[in-house]
Amino acid sequence: MTIIHNLGFPRIGVQRELKKALEQYWSGKINAEALGAVAQELRRRHWQQQADAGVSLLPVGDFAWYDQILEWSTLIGAVPARFEQDPNQEVGLDTLFRMARGKAPTGQATAACEMTKWFDTNYHYIVPELEAGQTFRIVRGYLFDHVDEALSQGYQVKPVIPGLLSYLWLSKGEDFTNGAADERKLALIPALLEVYQQVLARLHAQGVEWVQIDEPILTLELPQAWQAAFRQVYQQLAQQKQKILLATYFEGLHDNLSVVSSLPVAGLHVDLVRGNHCLQSIADYLQPEQVLSAGIVSGRDIWRTDLEAAAARLQPLKEQLGENLWLAPSCSLLHVPVDLAYEVKLDEEIKSWLSFAIQKLEELTVLAAVLDKRLTPSIEDFLARQQQALNNRKISKRIHNPLVQQQLSQSSQIRRDRTPYKERVQKQREALDLPLFPTTTIGSFPQTTEIRALRRDWKQGALSDAKYEASIKEEIAKVVTFQEEVGLDVLVHGEPERNDMVEYFGELLAGYAFTENGWVQSYGSRCVKPPIIFGDVARVIPMTVGWTAYAQSLTKKPMKGMLTGPVTLLQWSFVRDDQPREQTCRQLALALREEILDLEKAGIGIIQIDEPAFREGLPLRKGKWQSYLDWAVDAFRLSTSGVEDTTQIHTHMCYAEFNDIIEAIAAMDADVITIETSRSNMELLRAFEEFHYPNEIGPGVYDIHSPNIPDTDWMVRLMEKASGQIDKQRLWVNPDCGLKTRGWPETRAALEKMVEAAKALRLQ
Repeated sequence: MTIIHNLGFPRIGVQRELKKALEQYWSGKINAEALGAVAQELRRRHWQQQADAGVSLLPVGDFAWYDQILEWSTLIGAVPARFEQDPNQEVGLDTLFRMARGKAPTGQATAACEMTKWFDTNYHYIVPELEAGQTFRIVRGYLFDHVDEALSQGYQVKPVIPGLLSYLWLSKGEDFTNGAADERKLALIPALLEVYQQVLARLHAQGVEWVQIDEPILTLELPQAWQAAFRQVYQQLAQQKQKILLATYFEGLHDNLSVVSSLPVAGLHVDLVRGNHCLQSIADYLQPEQVLSAGIVSGRDIWRTDLEAAAARLQPLKEQLGENLWLAPSCSLLHVPVDLAYEVKLDEEIKSWLSFAIQKLEELTVLAAVLDKRLTPSIEDFLARQQQALNNRKISKRIHNPLVQQQLSQSSQIRRDRTPYKERVQKQREALDLPLFPTTTIGSFPQTTEIRALRRDWKQGALSDAKYEASIKEEIAKVVTFQEEVGLDVLVHGEPERNDMVEYFGELLAGYAFTENGWVQSYGSRCVKPPIIFGDVARVIPMTVGWTAYAQSLTKKPMKGMLTGPVTLLQWSFVRDDQPREQTCRQLALALREEILDLEKAGIGIIQIDEPAFREGLPLRKGKWQSYLDWAVDAFRLSTSGVEDTTQIHTHMCYAEFNDIIEAIAAMDADVITIETSRSNMELLRAFEEFHYPNEIGPGVYDIHSPNIPDTDWMVRLMEKASGQIDKQRLWVNPDCGLKTRGWPETRAALEKMVEAAKALRLQ
């Protein structure tokens, strides 16, 4: 019998139960006991769902209040000194929340830890903050508690923990900012290794046989010192009594295959969806007793698996390895929605093409039956329905739009790139007449319960189009008045009509489909519902022009048009897999180009095209970077081609590193780029300084992901630091991201202090 296991399961709940409970706890509406009860019920339900779907070895430790890396940091005592954690006391829940968001119901508010993207996904993790000589000890027992919880319910479990070397690789600290960073990080191995050994010993005492250790950095190009460190670490960990399943994902092993093959681990998981491994090569490297876990069903998308092709690919391995061939998703199912069964309103044809977390596990169960030659009538019926759905998708007339294909083929003829920045910047400054250190926001303002109810009632038909439009205009007018009262220089309309920065546009573009409950976690309590690009994309009607033009009519100050860029629309959607991603991205760019030109015609002189996902689209292997950067930059420039020199193009990027892609960012040629720098203390600005970035920059001066109100003097100091690196004529003052998740009182207080900071800077 082929063993089916899972690397991780969505933790938020199909109705976002965890999100709602977290936010109730943070606001003081429920206590820690009530919050814990919600989490316990979610774990119980999710283990049962996985077992019912056919998983025989359940992941434990994949549940997290915010993210799994932060959970691990608190378990091993890696808590920065500013959080005043007593080393002799267990790390409490509120300390974890203060590390994540700067504030919790108890404890002193302080600067949150840095947050960034998890490899090339839209999921975020809290970056570990370490220092040379860091000490570690077990100071939190959540993992062991969850193991006992699952065992008491009768499940066979497989605890999931971050790999020691991946944890170190992803960490940051002031001691790791120069050329000796690798050496200093690797010097922490002995201290950290001791804690890992203690964790494994405690799990063994609980009766655990298998432990999954995630080492996703094995898919990257690793320096020799790190490759050697893997041998050192796993030779020590193998002396424990557990069987270790070493899990890699998001790419292939490439030159790290020889490293992995030398490790004394009981099993190896590989991503066969993104990795494109030569399976025979991997099998030849394995020792006779080692398990190969085949990640054959995608944990990153929502399309049905071609089970016939998967079985044909795996059958030779099954014959060679027998019971040592396990089946699993390619990575944790954290990145997909929970259950397709809840999509009762989704178009039936499109629904037949899809597979969410529960369905992916069912696919694995059927695939195992095929490999084991256990073909029952129900299995054969499943296979027939699966194959029919795949065939129907290939020939569906809803996928291909000849007009879009024609426009794409003619895009080079309509393209007109902009004049050089040095020539157009003076025209823009004359047209806009902005002060030094101009102030603005990133676009969205607080989305209140009333606004969400307004959109819901309209979509459900309980509110007429006329009443909805009047209500949205009323909200826009409030936002415009608010910004003028605060004293901002460049205004936005506040986006009250938008449910999400990607979903909103998808709903107005051809080629998209939408779910009701297709939620996935982005970070903490922040969940998104990615739209599905199933066919050729085209603009059907103007998407933002009416709202933005109305907002501009209410003020004499410049109004900024707000759009989501082509790369982010691509990255934050579930994208069709039947054509190259770059082709879909260019279709999106052409649709946005029409919108941008219409905004310009409507008198909007500043247009922001957000690209926060630009870096996350990078392939994990650097050898593949240039191809991606070429088409990603080209798509952005295609979307902006044709605008007048006087129209100022902004873009926004957040929570990413820019040093190694700064040339591509410059090639996008946006007039103004706004970035996140508050959590990193302007560290990210260094890349722009060293590159001599020629255009204007808005280094975010306060962290909108924390409810803390920024101090004026602190923002002034940040901008003074920025002006020491970048000419002050080219600096903007803004928050580091949109204000959608914040409340109005804190938004007013924060922006008033931000404007005060800008005024103080102008007097220097």
